[in-house]
Amino acid sequence: MIILLCGLSGAGKTTLAKKVKNRLERAGQLTEIIDADEYRQELFPDLRYSKADRFENVRRLGFVAGKFSNHGIITIISAIMPYEAMRQDLLNTYDDVKVVHVDCPLSILKARDTKGLYYRAQLPANDPQKLTNLTGVSDPFEAPNQPHLYINTYAYDVAECTGRLLAFIEYQRFLSKQRPVAC
Repeated sequence: MIILLCGLSGAGKTTLAKKVKNRLERAGQLTEIIDADEYRQELFPDLRYSKADRFENVRRLGFVAGKFSNHGIITIISAIMPYEAMRQDLLNTYDDVKVVHVDCPLSILKARDTKGLYYRAQLPANDPQKLTNLTGVSDPFEAPNQPHLYINTYAYDVAECTGRLLAFIEYQRFLSKQRPVAC
């Protein structure tokens, strides 16, 4: 199973992924997190933030996730994934992919600004630290049309959001065991 946690920067994707991984592994389920920030920094430093590079980044993350998933490892991709088309590509390419929209109002994300990105996006145009392509501010974010699960991290605390995602994963695992195997 591949879980796509998508949403704006600071919405809680990575925090949620880590909490869920911890709980699943305590229950004996192999789980892997593919964090887009980490992979971009360590493995894909050639990619920038153009639309084409964003698609390529998600394609690469999907490829790695597919390898883990093929070995029965629940794989959680934590990435902004701003375009519906990129999420659809993953849904069409890999088996058992679930889109989870991790949402939080932009005003709250700007107030939290855990990475300083929203601050940098508001800097004057001539400032060398100015971010000109921040998703949700100066670049688009297409909210998933029909996510398999919607989690609002502003309306619910971390424990409640973790519980919702864990229940969703367990239900999906239950459903997959109910499907007849083709011979």
